[in-house]
Amino acid sequence: MEVGLTLRNAEMQDLETIVQIYNSTIPSRMVTADTEPISVESRIPWFHAHTSNHRPIWVAEWDNQICGWISFEPFKTRPAYDQTAEISIYIHEDFRSKGLGRYLLETAMTRCKDLGIRTLLGYIFGHNEPSLKLFNKFGFEKWAEMPKIAELDGVERDLIILGKRIW
Repeated sequence: MEVGLTLRNAEMQDLETIVQIYNSTIPSRMVTADTEPISVESRIPWFHAHTSNHRPIWVAEWDNQICGWISFEPFKTRPAYDQTAEISIYIHEDFRSKGLGRYLLETAMTRCKDLGIRTLLGYIFGHNEPSLKLFNKFGFEKWAEMPKIAELDGVERDLIILGKRIW
């Protein structure tokens, strides 16, 4: 999949597609705790809170089509946590199960030092086996489990926090 794939910093004109990809994951109840689609307008402050040199949003493109994105979020806003980031990966439904998640996670890990990020965290629902397997494949370990912390369609779900010290 990597041949023909490009990764770049997200631009404001990408936000609509970023939100579309995000919203496409909501019905599965496996990826996000949002239960209704979000609006582009609601994500504008989120988009502007990211910086390309420390907390970027990257979009992956295949044949000039955005096929996925990855973002780095602050773990906490206090300065002592500045070298820790939560990573989120979202993939367009036409590109899932084709190695894009692996590529995005691997690339993120190789660029952490340049971003000043020593530790990555993944917040993953306990029933999201594909994401848990992906992160485990790259050496992430379970650092916390929050049982029944979310309720999706009347079903209580666990949240697993996976972590890895990168450098």
